[in-house]
Amino acid sequence: MQTILASTDLDLELLTLQDFPATPEVEETGETFFENSHLKARAGLQLSGLVTIADDGGFCVDALGGSPGVKSHRFLGENTSFEVKMTKILEMMEDVSDEERTCRFQSAVVIALPDGRTFECLGICEGRVAHEMRGDYGFGYDPIFLFPGTGKHMAELLPEDKHKVSHRGKALSCAAKHLREIFG
Repeated sequence: MQTILASTDLDLELLTLQDFPATPEVEETGETFFENSHLKARAGLQLSGLVTIADDGGFCVDALGGSPGVKSHRFLGENTSFEVKMTKILEMMEDVSDEERTCRFQSAVVIALPDGRTFECLGICEGRVAHEMRGDYGFGYDPIFLFPGTGKHMAELLPEDKHKVSHRGKALSCAAKHLREIFG
């Protein structure tokens, strides 16, 4: 998030959770990405008193009823590696046709202001579940996310190229517009 926001023309000092060592982990109890983002943004605002930007997102596979979805990080257990998670998804998708392998990455960003206002931004990146893992860049489910018509997996994109097309890049671009309006 910091890398993408730092690449905008906004002249803001960006602080992260590392700047607030006493920050407790915010439990993601929401049923949607936006609910979790609101929980994190409110917690950050309460702790710092500063404008807070929070995000939550995940990988949603239509043939799996939207799973892993809001539980993308906790799918098969929090301590389970993404390689194991991706292997399980590929096994579950083994008999699913290419046409039915639709999926998306979603990123829900919330900006919380000390005056009580909030702004929401949603970024979506549509794709298909690949038949195998490929690529050395990115993280999470990137190696099994295939951009239709390109033959490329998300994990094959260089970080600067990924930021231009990713769900998080889209959501943070929207957030940057709101920040320009706020700090004009």
